[in-house]
Amino acid sequence: MMKSNRTYTLLVPVLSIVLGFVVGAIIMLMFGYNPIAAYSAMLINVFKSPYFMGEVLNSTAILTLTGLAFSVAYKTGMFNIGLSGQFLMGWISSVWFALLFPSMPKVLMIILAIILGTLMGAIWAGIAGGLRAQFGTSEVVVTIMLNYIAYHINNAIIHGPLASPLETPLIGDNARLSLTALTNLTKGSRLNLGFFLVVLVVIGYYWFMKRSTLGFEMKVVGLNSDSAHYAGINAKKNILLSMMASGALAGLAGVLQGLGTFGNAFIQTSMPQEGFNGIAVGLLGLGQSLGIFLSSLLFGILNVGARFMPNGAGVPDEMAQVVIAAIIFFVGANYIIRYFLDKRHAAPAAQEAKH
Repeated sequence: MMKSNRTYTLLVPVLSIVLGFVVGAIIMLMFGYNPIAAYSAMLINVFKSPYFMGEVLNSTAILTLTGLAFSVAYKTGMFNIGLSGQFLMGWISSVWFALLFPSMPKVLMIILAIILGTLMGAIWAGIAGGLRAQFGTSEVVVTIMLNYIAYHINNAIIHGPLASPLETPLIGDNARLSLTALTNLTKGSRLNLGFFLVVLVVIGYYWFMKRSTLGFEMKVVGLNSDSAHYAGINAKKNILLSMMASGALAGLAGVLQGLGTFGNAFIQTSMPQEGFNGIAVGLLGLGQSLGIFLSSLLFGILNVGARFMPNGAGVPDEMAQVVIAAIIFFVGANYIIRYFLDKRHAAPAAQEAKH
């Protein structure tokens, strides 16, 4: 049957991307812009420049982690909308730690900062996971509230203990994830060691979900927690662990942002989009490690390439966000795509039945 066909399943995200670009093109035409020129300026300038390709890969690394973070919770039936807050907790805690110990040896500093930021993300998500497991509290509501708490904690730490008006001082070289060879190869981009760490995480995630007992139990709980309970699987434990694993990945993304991309922390005026984009990336990638990585790459190209649209085609760079929003819409409303695919498949079957 076609519904069980892997090709059919893959058509949904592919068509979501295509329709997103089509919607973006239609809106550009409505405002008198040339979509072909806009998309060409975006893609050509990104792929021909080592610097911007480095920026794309750096963005890809961050979004891959937040995409995996969303996916690991989603597979257990949790909708972790608090990725931005967990991301911020990993970011501010790792930067603060680096500023507290400016003379610590580099290897030890990076290891401890990564552990701390990852742990803070896990704890932050674990609050929602624990409340859901013990009291049945909605993790959506709790993680939304925790987002705002993390947002204000970040700004309070920068204004208070770090005594900075807008941003913290830059961390020392002992805490930076930058690698001279990578920087030179990409002509000064912010691509750093975090990218290779993310590759290892992607491989580890694949093994965990496909081969490990705990990964299997999480998926069973996500399919039916009551059945899992009768099969001897501790649903409460798995809910808590999946949320903590989700938060840990989001926290690690924050560490890479702090120690790799910016080298400091700063006052946030809105929630970091990396968390919300991670939800879209996780859904677009069908919860699969490779799919999430490729979806992150697409979003990275759109985000970095958007800056070429005004000068290259006279199109506002906000149009790239329109394309991303349209893709997210079609991913979220994938039942629309499935409806037309089912209808298209049903027509030949009906004709055969008549004959």
